[in-house]
Amino acid sequence: MTVQIKKTYSGINPEMLRDEIRDLVQKRGIMVEEAKVQTYALPSGATQARVTMVFKAGEEECGSAEIIELPGGETKLMVDLDERLLSQEGISSLQKDLDFILDSYEVKW
Repeated sequence: MTVQIKKTYSGINPEMLRDEIRDLVQKRGIMVEEAKVQTYALPSGATQARVTMVFKAGEEECGSAEIIELPGGETKLMVDLDERLLSQEGISSLQKDLDFILDSYEVKW
């Protein structure tokens, strides 16, 4: 079973968000196996960024993250974590740390 964390942020640099996610998961013994940053040109001349990350616990893939920078200053984050390979306590603590560190950037609906 997969736990999914979805957040929308405003005014945050996608690369800073990537670094925060990397540091928070590594703090829990999860390694970031792969992180790709892609930049896309928009018709307006602006650019948009997409970051993808793959997480591993030991030798097994245990999750991923995707960060999309949208025109207008919003950034979307989606984290998938495998409950079979990660403790519920670790997942919960990751969610709490994300909320604490990034709360001021989060768009509240």
